[in-house]
Amino acid sequence: MPTTLDRTLAAARGRLLAERAGADHWAGELSASALSTATAVTALALVDGPKHDTLIRGGIRWLAAHQNADGGWGDTAASASNISTTLLGWAAFAAVGVDRVLDIPLVIARAEKWIAEHAGGLDAATLARAVDARYGNDRTFSAPILTMAALSGRLGARSDAWRYVYPLPFELAACPHGLWKFLRLPVVSYALPALIAIGQVRQHFRPSRNPFTWLLRRLTRARTLRVLTEIQPASGGFLEAAPLTSFVAMSLAGAGRAAHPVAVRAAAFLAATARPDGSWPIDTNLATWVTTLAVSALAPMRKSPVAPPPSAVSVSGSAPPRAAVPQSLPPADREAIRRWLLGQQHCEEHPYTHAAPGGWAWTDLSGGVPDADDAAGALVALRRLGPVDDRTARAATAGVRWLVGLQNRDGGIPTFCRGWGALPFDRSSPDLTAHALQAWAAWHGELPPDEASRVAAAIGRATAYLVGAQSDDGAWTPLWFGNQFAPDNENPTYGTARVLMGLAALVTRGSPESPDTGIRNAIRRGADWLLAAQRNDGGWGGAYGVPASIEETALAVDALARLCIAPALIAADPARAALGRGVAWLLEHTAAGTRFDPAPIGFYFAKLWYFERLYPVIFTVSALEHVRLVR
Repeated sequence: MPTTLDRTLAAARGRLLAERAGADHWAGELSASALSTATAVTALALVDGPKHDTLIRGGIRWLAAHQNADGGWGDTAASASNISTTLLGWAAFAAVGVDRVLDIPLVIARAEKWIAEHAGGLDAATLARAVDARYGNDRTFSAPILTMAALSGRLGARSDAWRYVYPLPFELAACPHGLWKFLRLPVVSYALPALIAIGQVRQHFRPSRNPFTWLLRRLTRARTLRVLTEIQPASGGFLEAAPLTSFVAMSLAGAGRAAHPVAVRAAAFLAATARPDGSWPIDTNLATWVTTLAVSALAPMRKSPVAPPPSAVSVSGSAPPRAAVPQSLPPADREAIRRWLLGQQHCEEHPYTHAAPGGWAWTDLSGGVPDADDAAGALVALRRLGPVDDRTARAATAGVRWLVGLQNRDGGIPTFCRGWGALPFDRSSPDLTAHALQAWAAWHGELPPDEASRVAAAIGRATAYLVGAQSDDGAWTPLWFGNQFAPDNENPTYGTARVLMGLAALVTRGSPESPDTGIRNAIRRGADWLLAAQRNDGGWGGAYGVPASIEETALAVDALARLCIAPALIAADPARAALGRGVAWLLEHTAAGTRFDPAPIGFYFAKLWYFERLYPVIFTVSALEHVRLVR
């Protein structure tokens, strides 16, 4: 007799399978973004306003309709107002003109009131201080925000406005790429297009007073524009991201280069990615990422060195007969997905980051860049899709080698480039490192001896990094996910759950490196943190005392279930009790697997929030699949 859990899991799996873009992958749907919409309409207006008038009007209408009740804008329609997005929204209305939509003066007045209250005023110096306070020494996003404010006239007359924009050293892009990581750039590695374009427009309006710097920038202007042209993807969208692409386009247009091929192609990308409702998402899609997550959820690894005894107690405290578990992915679908994933592997050096062949990006589109999380996700998914053929084995070996080559000297894994450590999004990260552990553990037994030896050493370094990166309270903080209600917007629930999943994989996948006492202690401390962070209602938020979400509750349940499956990693009784309460919360808040309200836990480039429609579905399926293995 199927239990409520079985019926919920069946419904959730059915929903996830129905969300496929085709038989071979998922595309998902990212939330509409006020920030993307504001930057996109500004870029289109500055590059060629008359040509894009319809899109500009649609974007302005969407912004007016989605202004928060307090007068500001957040990154998503479910996000609290923040200074960055509100300032950009306010700037967009100035850049495109105020006669395009009725009641615009009221929208602008409310935005100005919010900005004045939260920044301290509307004068240029006050606005610049407010933006700098949000981002500190990281100019990746503060420079673009202030550039758009200057181009729109929100920082005053252009002769004065540009002194508030940080002068990015675009001339450094003329150096060989191998030197970039040693130059301590004020922007992260992925922001090279913005460094070039914003640096040039700032130099255009406010040239350096240092004669040597002035001459150097004049001499490297053409060369850096060629670099910008060379790294622009076929789609025209840098990283497939509307904000980054918009900042590049508006900067080129502001410097008198609206007709430059990069600006024209960027505007074409923005026109092609506008949504029917007038908005733009933060990125075109996360197709590769959500596909790998979906596969891992639908096809969990069931191998365990110690099988649960037949009399294992269920998470609800009883031991009902287990219903038959049908295969979620038929063999034909598995093969189609495998072919699609293999087709997304980057097999040549990437022109943008110069990443070596072997990695995967988050998207199937040309603007994607190989990164650690997506490479690890693809490797785990390929291992779970069934028997390994020669092509898959070759791709996996190359992917494993790519991940090992990305490992920093501290043992951790960064996002894009080894050795870039000046700014947060270039440093080693616990969630990325744990995901790499899962990938390495999944493939270790299939690798040639020399690769297996290198992987064993990489696992040792990575686990040492994770033990050292654990907070005093037992939690780990992730890089790419946050919580808007948690202190410092961090999400230790996500980070701790992901690290525990990675460390559990060392045991359940027969890793070459048996967890030592330090690792086992780290696992127990992390599990204790998760247990303590559970809310009285059974759910989890991003941190202690934070409202619960489907995503965070499912991740915590998933991690605890995997630890219960692994032999003797944690005390079983408290974890099982927490699982029971967590599962009950999920059953209630997903209406038994039929309703999935997403939460903005995604933390994109430069502190931009998003939610993905498939996250709550995928995470719930994965959690319940692993809970079944505990029963």
